[in-house]
Amino acid sequence: MIRFEHVSRRYPPDQHALSDVSFTIEAGELVLIGGHSGAGKTTLLRLIAAIERPSGGTVHVNGQNIGTLKPRSIPYLRRNLGLVFQDQKLLFDRSIFDNVLLPLAIAGFEPREAAQRVRAALDKVGLLARERAMPVSLSGGEQQRLAIARAVVCRPAILLADEPTAHLDPQTAQDVAGIFTEFHRVGVTTLIATHDNPLFTASNPRQLTLAQGRLTT
Repeated sequence: MIRFEHVSRRYPPDQHALSDVSFTIEAGELVLIGGHSGAGKTTLLRLIAAIERPSGGTVHVNGQNIGTLKPRSIPYLRRNLGLVFQDQKLLFDRSIFDNVLLPLAIAGFEPREAAQRVRAALDKVGLLARERAMPVSLSGGEQQRLAIARAVVCRPAILLADEPTAHLDPQTAQDVAGIFTEFHRVGVTTLIATHDNPLFTASNPRQLTLAQGRLTT
């Protein structure tokens, strides 16, 4: 499902975010990506989502070569991806319901089906009763739950998360980790860049560790 072959990612003038990284992730796996700050975890996730392109090597996602993907094909790739990044990009001038609805509206879903999917996603993360509230009224943990609902509303095959439990209190972090674990249990391939590995170990995840842009495990 996801394959990196000798992948590198460089930024000017001579910063190597990733160097000679190779691995394969099969459908349905739960994978934790560890490493120090600046190790390349975020870059790795951004390459999978075609937000960035590799400087060398190849990245394959669902059989597609990210490096040669045409711009018009990227939205179709991302329909199978759920993205939860630290910059949540919530729309604070729209309701919780409308934030989650947005990717379905862009994809052209029929309104009735879209509404059903939105409410199912909000129910999954415990926000259904708040669907008409505005994001500014939510706590930090609830905003993270909203970002997760928006990421999964299209029912993606792959879920990518960058430090989803960072800056949350211990109980909220545990709750958020549990949401990702539930999605993995129903077959969603899940990759999580995190420093909070113990929150996910009950699911026996596979672990990849980066150090200075190189894969060590």
